[in-house]
Amino acid sequence: MSEADGTAPPVERLLEDIDEAFAHLSDAEEAEHPTVRVLVVDDDERLAEITARGLRRLGFEADSSSRLPSSFGGAVPVVDLGILESAGNDVLAAVRAARPIVVTGATDRASRAMAENSPRPTIC
Repeated sequence: MSEADGTAPPVERLLEDIDEAFAHLSDAEEAEHPTVRVLVVDDDERLAEITARGLRRLGFEADSSSRLPSSFGGAVPVVDLGILESAGNDVLAAVRAARPIVVTGATDRASRAMAENSPRPTIC
């Protein structure tokens, strides 16, 4: 670093700049980051809770359920494809409105095609 004329800047100014940079870094580290709420829905309660627990470890606010709710209350739904197949039209409308992430363990082409045609084709 140098001044416009090529001379070295005063040490005091460099130290002030460093102090200011550290203050900004501390502010950024202490700032609250919004938490994303997630609802994992799977007919296998154990699998839903394991998935939610993993998401909590990653910093998400995650809950699990074995039944599709009529509303997601702002949470991002992570929904098993199998549970969508048995849902009624009114519940499916709520799922579509919430733009879910659809997951499936199925590997057959028909299941993948159905997942890709789901409300939000994010398939895991």
